[in-house]
Amino acid sequence: MSGWTVHDIPDQRGRLAVVTGANSGLGYVTARELARKGARVVLACRSEVRGGVARDRIGSEVPDARVELRRLELGDIGSVREFAAALPYDRLDLLVNNAGVMALPYGTTVDGFETQFGVNHLGHFALTGLLLPALLDTPGARVVTVSSPMHAMSNVDLTDLNSEHRYRRWVAYARSKTANLLFTHELARRVDAQGADVVAAAAHPGYADTNLQAAGPRMAGRRGSEWLLRFGNRVFAQSAEAGALPTLYAATAPGVRPDSFTGPSFAMWRGSPAPSWRAPWTVSDRAGELLWEASERLTGVTYDALKV
Repeated sequence: MSGWTVHDIPDQRGRLAVVTGANSGLGYVTARELARKGARVVLACRSEVRGGVARDRIGSEVPDARVELRRLELGDIGSVREFAAALPYDRLDLLVNNAGVMALPYGTTVDGFETQFGVNHLGHFALTGLLLPALLDTPGARVVTVSSPMHAMSNVDLTDLNSEHRYRRWVAYARSKTANLLFTHELARRVDAQGADVVAAAAHPGYADTNLQAAGPRMAGRRGSEWLLRFGNRVFAQSAEAGALPTLYAATAPGVRPDSFTGPSFAMWRGSPAPSWRAPWTVSDRAGELLWEASERLTGVTYDALKV
């Protein structure tokens, strides 16, 4: 995988991909490069206006791109159900669980979940479960979930998944990113137990220049923090194009292993895709099982085809 770039992405013609949060940053680059290689890409975006701009922009950068826009609000399980029910395809080669929020002031989703846990984990858990029949019906399908090196700040607290006892925005973010990895671990384990031909993998961008970092300070009115984060992005971060490479690798490269975690090669920060370190609690079968059971209960989405 040394020196792997977008030029190494295999031909994607005939494949169908869904990319959440495809209107900007890592999701936009991921969707554009998949389309450039011939995939039909569904841009799953919260804002139809911003999604429409992204669709048109991809069309201008990749004239023969086959992309379509569909609204998806991961903070609303009803919206997730509507998205999955309206998707007019009986197969799905690739689901990229990319969208996310970072270090927001305390808030809740439509369904009453703490926002970061609800959007980053529960929304994607529900989406994957609802699209599971199409994934299982597609030989060689993949589910790639985007986590973060920040997951190492904290394990999930199974007794307080919604941070009701105490809320610290960065800890809540870390827990949601640990949840992404535990979800990938448990999904891979259940797929293997059923002998299904689906690869569940995870990736992270290292430190990439996107609008994600500044959203929380902007919402909280912390202009100084917002300025510092934007300055740090300009000086220290790699581009969104480079940050998307680990996701694209996990999504397309031959031989990607189930439950693998791909990130930048240099100090989990920047560089070409490489196997990434992950905290030991993210490969706990017991924690994965307990989080899975809680996620099914909270979302009402059950993975009946992968019962263990």
